[in-house]
Amino acid sequence: MAYSRSDMTEFSPPSLPTLARYAIMVDVGYIYAATGELLYGSSSRREFRVDADKLIQALTRHADSLVRGELLRVYWYDAARDRVPTIDQRVIAQMPLVKLRLGNLNARGQQKGVDAQIRADMEALARHRAVTDTVLVAGDEDMVPAVEAAQAFGVRVHLWGIEPPFGTNQAERLVWESDTVEVLDRPFLEPYFTRVTPAEPVPHAALAPSVPSPSQLFGERPPRPAGRSAHGGVTPLPSRFGPDRERVEEAGEHVAQKWILTRGEDNIRDLLPGPILPPVIDKELLVEAEKELGLSLRPYQEAREWLRDAFWARVRRQFRIGTGRL
Repeated sequence: MAYSRSDMTEFSPPSLPTLARYAIMVDVGYIYAATGELLYGSSSRREFRVDADKLIQALTRHADSLVRGELLRVYWYDAARDRVPTIDQRVIAQMPLVKLRLGNLNARGQQKGVDAQIRADMEALARHRAVTDTVLVAGDEDMVPAVEAAQAFGVRVHLWGIEPPFGTNQAERLVWESDTVEVLDRPFLEPYFTRVTPAEPVPHAALAPSVPSPSQLFGERPPRPAGRSAHGGVTPLPSRFGPDRERVEEAGEHVAQKWILTRGEDNIRDLLPGPILPPVIDKELLVEAEKELGLSLRPYQEAREWLRDAFWARVRRQFRIGTGRL
């Protein structure tokens, strides 16, 4: 039996849509600064905390609903001093399908080398046909050559931006060159950002000459016989003379918990024999705690000791140091 060309079309299998394979590339400096401006009127990271792992999960879900394909991975472009990752960045690096890329953070808090990393990765993925689509969360015009290069290899580039409080926060040419444009609005972003409550200012009376200075209180403070407690210890200082001890200890435990998540038992020997922490970890503990508390602990030596004690207490509980396990 012979079939005409028109008849044969009835028996042809339907064409299947090409499955997309995509990467999500996030300029962290852009998304944090732009969201800070939107929510709090400030682009400084000191003003807010970010639940980064949940934010990454939200971005991944949103991309899946729009691109509908296979996620290759999320590229998380951030910066750190001397490219040494912070505790939060180490947590992100251990997330599945997330690649942490670090540029350098200079003394002014400016990111260096991040744009170049984004361009290199975008072009490499396109050149090797690793993706069909790229979701780019960025705003800098320096991204335009990378977008054009990826498109030359047939990759579609979907640009995501942050809702600006006014005007625009993305380069006009970058918007023009992208294949699609999406705006992440306040309701999408707000659940993952929390404003840091600044510490209460020291009362004016506390600055009078008759009141001891922090260095007098926490430095070479002489013993106070009348200040002994029933247990023989020194009566705790009033909180108005420095950071609140309970808050400092909570911060120390929180930083320790992050350290445990990122380092684990395999690296516990980095801390031993204790109780003195290695200088790098001690500095990291101080920086992360100050970020949590929203104030500097550097003038308060005793507060820094509380911080270290709380850190050690959490680590000892987790690993049962002294019980023969390690």
